[in-house]
Amino acid sequence: MRKKISVFAVLAIAVTMLACKTPREAAEEAQAIEEAVQEEVVVTQEAVQEEIVEEQEIISYLTGESCTIEQQQHRPLAVMLNNIKEGCPQSGTSQASIIYECPVEGRITRLMGIFEDYEHVEKIGSIRSCRDYFVFLANEYDSLYCHFGQATPYVGDYLNSDGVDNLSGAVSGINEPAVNTFYRTPDRKAPHNVYIDMDGLLSDIEKFGYRTTVRENYTPKFTFMDDTSAYDGAQSATVLYPGGKESGKANGFSKVQARFEYNEEDGKYYRYQYGDKHIDEVTGEQLAFDNVIFQYCHGEVRDSHDYLAFGCHGDNGYKVQVFTQGKMKEGTWVRTEDTVPATYIDSDGNPIPVSKGKTWVCIIWNDYAEDVVIE
Repeated sequence: MRKKISVFAVLAIAVTMLACKTPREAAEEAQAIEEAVQEEVVVTQEAVQEEIVEEQEIISYLTGESCTIEQQQHRPLAVMLNNIKEGCPQSGTSQASIIYECPVEGRITRLMGIFEDYEHVEKIGSIRSCRDYFVFLANEYDSLYCHFGQATPYVGDYLNSDGVDNLSGAVSGINEPAVNTFYRTPDRKAPHNVYIDMDGLLSDIEKFGYRTTVRENYTPKFTFMDDTSAYDGAQSATVLYPGGKESGKANGFSKVQARFEYNEEDGKYYRYQYGDKHIDEVTGEQLAFDNVIFQYCHGEVRDSHDYLAFGCHGDNGYKVQVFTQGKMKEGTWVRTEDTVPATYIDSDGNPIPVSKGKTWVCIIWNDYAEDVVIE
C-alpha cells in the first residue's frame, strides 16, 4: 500500500509544480515525472512478485516436504546398495528419500538409494555394482551416480560417456575412477565391505566438475497430495508381497522374502526381508516408507550369466500400482525421454498422487506379475 500512496503523492505534487512552469519547462518536467512514475510502478510490481514467491512453500522434489530453495535445487546422489544376505544390513538406507529395488542375476534383488542431503549421512553402504537399468532409473532424478563395479558389456560405454555423471570405484572397464570416494571396512568380507568416504566423494565431485544443482529444465517425478481424498473408495492394501509369499521363485523378490506391512498409526509401510525386519545398521531401526510403488516392466535374460535387462522407457501400457495410506491405486506408466521421469497415470489420464514423504519403488518383472500378492 505504501508504494501506491507514493505514486499518487508524486502526481499531486506534479500538478502543482506544472502550473508554475513555462510550456517548455512543463513538458520537460512532465516527461521526467512520467518516467519516475513508470519506475515506481515497476518497483511495485517487482515487490508484489517477491511477496508472492515468499508466500509459496518450497518443497522437496523427492519427498514433497518443506525445505529451503537450496535444498530443493541440490542435486541428489544415487547409490548402488548390496542386498545379498551377506551384505545386510545396509547403512544409510533410512535416510534415503527414495529406494529402488530391482531383480539382478541369481534372482535376488539389488537396491539403489536416492539421497538428497547425502553430505550429512553418517555411513552409506555397502556399495555394489551397477546395471544399466539402474542408471536409467537414476537419471529420472538428474542424480549423480555412485557404484563400485558394473556389468561392463552392457553398461560400460554408457558409464564412460558424457551421459552419466559417474562416480565409480577403480575397477576394470572404468576410464576415470573416483579414487577418493570409497573405502573398505575390516568387519565384512569383500565384496560386501565397500562404503562411501564422504570427504572423498565431495573431492571427486569437484575434481570431475560435476554440477551440484539440478538442471534448469528439471521435471519433478511425483505429484504430492495434501490430503487423502484422492484415495477415497480405493482398494485396501496393507500387506504387499512383490515376489509372492513363497520363497525361491525366480522373480527376484521371492528369494529375499520381501514384504511391506502397513501401520495405520503412523501411516507408513514397514519393510521386511530374509524372514526379519529390514533395518539400517547405523540406527538399528526398521525401514519405513510413506509410499510403495510396484512398477511393472518388460524384462529379459541377456546371457548365460543370467544378466537381466528391464525396459525403463516407453508408453506400452505397462501397469503400475501405487500404495499409500493403506490404499492402492492402479494405472499405467509412461516415460518418453532419458532425462524425464516415468509418470504414473490413472484410467482417466490424471497423475496418480502420493503422500508426502519417502517412497520405495519395486521394479516388477512383468513375466512374473502373477506372483505378486496384495492383501
